[in-house]
Amino acid sequence: MRSDAQRNRERILEVGLAELTCCADVPLSTIAKKAGVGQGTFYRNFPNREALVLEIYRYEMQQVTDSAEQLLRAHGPDHPERALREWMDHLARFAMAKAGLADAIRQATRAAGSPVGPGPTPVLDAADLLLRANEEAGTIRPGVRADDFFLTIAGLWQIDPGGDWQPRAARLLDFVMDGLRAGAPGR
Repeated sequence: MRSDAQRNRERILEVGLAELTCCADVPLSTIAKKAGVGQGTFYRNFPNREALVLEIYRYEMQQVTDSAEQLLRAHGPDHPERALREWMDHLARFAMAKAGLADAIRQATRAAGSPVGPGPTPVLDAADLLLRANEEAGTIRPGVRADDFFLTIAGLWQIDPGGDWQPRAARLLDFVMDGLRAGAPGR
């Protein structure tokens, strides 16, 4: 894909996320206009509402997944716990966006006649990468599995995304980090 076409697609996804989070029935023409693209460009990328909604979901999931390695590199091998905690913040933003998109996702999957994909495996793999780096550094207790980690942070999906969710999510994730550190052998 040409770089300008990729930028157009990414702008459509960003605007689509913001608009569909506010209103599941926002006209596609509104999204195209706010993204600064013509109708033809919009429909070349996303032939219908369902395609847009499902791609936003996949795009957001991929952003969270990719950020795990980026954060580990940025914080270096000496501070994997910082990478993990920052990644948890990325995950919280994803959870709130997904919650805001819930109506649009339900409508899209009903219309498409199939469940939303991809499944959670890439995000589980990203969590496992961060957990293993922290376990090796001695910054978290040994033996924490990615599926257990997600059960522990499941409260994120109970927070109202329409309210002031950031402070509440931060407190919840700080509790989780404290629990992960308990029993850590240290460096």
